[in-house]
Amino acid sequence: MEKIRILLLVLIVIISFIACEKDDICVDGDTPLLIIQFYDNENPSELKAVPSLRVIGLGQSSTVNTIADRTSLDSIALPLRINEANTGFILISDSADEDDLETGNNDTLTFDYSTLEIFISRACGYIANYDGLGELLTPDNENWIQNIEIVTPLIQQQDSAHVKIFH
Repeated sequence: MEKIRILLLVLIVIISFIACEKDDICVDGDTPLLIIQFYDNENPSELKAVPSLRVIGLGQSSTVNTIADRTSLDSIALPLRINEANTGFILISDSADEDDLETGNNDTLTFDYSTLEIFISRACGYIANYDGLGELLTPDNENWIQNIEIVTPLIQQQDSAHVKIFH
């Protein structure tokens, strides 16, 4: 009888350890950013940097933290809101002062999309991909953005541009 108890106890311990999973380390659980490349409106095949670019999210008081402030860039990566169907940005060309939205040329750009949640693993949880990407440029008298082209309406990777902006 004693041998059966010991055997049963050993069996329970072995089953307990077999049922345990090792701790996962999340290596591929990042929601992709929206990649925008800027092109020359006169020569649409050539990249063209935007001078002193600043990007501010609509409803935010500071610049987007995925790009350096007031630098000349020909491509940027922007985060989209996961819990909403659109995200807006103020793109400022020739920005002089970070506290003043009146310096430089401001264009307001809004992206519409649907969010697709994808389960990666227990350690990573869910990531969001975006589908049906659309854009709306708020017109004003001095838009520096001349044209916008959606290259890839499905955002699931960040290895190539999703949007081309011509200026």
